[in-house]
Amino acid sequence: MNSIVVHYKELALKGRNRPWFIQTLVRNLKTALRGLDVRAVRSVMGRIEIELEAAATWSDAHERIRHVFGIANFSLAGAAPHDFDALAAAILNDLGDRQTESFRTSVRRADKRFPFTSPQIEREVGGRIKEVRGWRVDLDDPALNIHIEMLPDKAFYFFSKEPGPGGLPTGTGGRVACLLSGGIDSPVAAYRMMRRGCTVLLVHFHSYPILSRASQEKVREIAALLTRHQLRSRLVLVAFGELQQQVVLAVPAAFRVVVYRRLMMRIAERIGRRWHAKALVTGEVVGQVASQTLENMTTIAAASGLEVLRPLVGMDKDEITNEAERIGTLPISNIPDQDCCQLFTPRHPSTQVSLAAVDQAEQALPIDAMVEKAFREAVVEEFQFPMLAERLGRC
Repeated sequence: MNSIVVHYKELALKGRNRPWFIQTLVRNLKTALRGLDVRAVRSVMGRIEIELEAAATWSDAHERIRHVFGIANFSLAGAAPHDFDALAAAILNDLGDRQTESFRTSVRRADKRFPFTSPQIEREVGGRIKEVRGWRVDLDDPALNIHIEMLPDKAFYFFSKEPGPGGLPTGTGGRVACLLSGGIDSPVAAYRMMRRGCTVLLVHFHSYPILSRASQEKVREIAALLTRHQLRSRLVLVAFGELQQQVVLAVPAAFRVVVYRRLMMRIAERIGRRWHAKALVTGEVVGQVASQTLENMTTIAAASGLEVLRPLVGMDKDEITNEAERIGTLPISNIPDQDCCQLFTPRHPSTQVSLAAVDQAEQALPIDAMVEKAFREAVVEEFQFPMLAERLGRC
């Protein structure tokens, strides 16, 4: 069995744009499998075939394929001629000494012009397997389901389906910039946008050298993990501590958190436009903290000229934590660190800051100069899958 058959679901509904989505998925699979013994990756009648040099490559390929967005499921498969005797013989050979209490054959015809119907093929091939192995046929709840897919020039067969991550292929949804902290929420927000096909630029605000480098190390680990899905990521590290100090000296305590966030939005927009992003993404959730009331979220978003997307806005903490655990970011997010969001935070921040009030407060700050300084001094790092971190330099 030297092939992997990849199935997609949502891509099949894309109408005239479907070939472009499929070509993008093929390209992403080639990138994800780079360095492995893969002979070819090609689209074949509603599915994608990955041809391996040897079956031993399966375990390595499996680990990479399962993170590629756009895949509904995939299987290690064999190929055989349409001839029923040859097809059954190939299946029996790859089953080896495998034993099972019951089985069935499930057939799909990619080409409906094939002279036999799916039930007829199931009976013909299944009957030959039963004759050799003596297994009981169970059409409702078999212990082993032998899948057969009839294509014009050959038949694929496989014995199980591995779940894919679903979603849309990376590169089909446009570019966005995500404000990425070392916490639990924003990595999940970034993941959700990647799953919708978006290429996500990761922007992290830190307070080094006022605080330690711990938050930067955490987001590097998160960026590396998310890059398994996105295949290539840029992480922008923005020094924010000095800007916070300026805010502390000029802005009333109750307004500071909102002013911090508005500054972040302006800087992220400046960076996002540099990389042609069409929207900003945050991990905000209504009512979670003082800056995330509807009033404050509206005031903060007004600082950005880009659309602001909040994939988690209606979720609760347990839902977000469960998803973070599923995608693997939770253990990293739980590592203690010194985050810039905790620096110079007032004890009683206002939960209802109006746009007029914050505009008045910001008049005491050289906003444009602060944004430009942060942008010019930001450091960009690039991540690739398989993992390779590289310092690129300034924005």
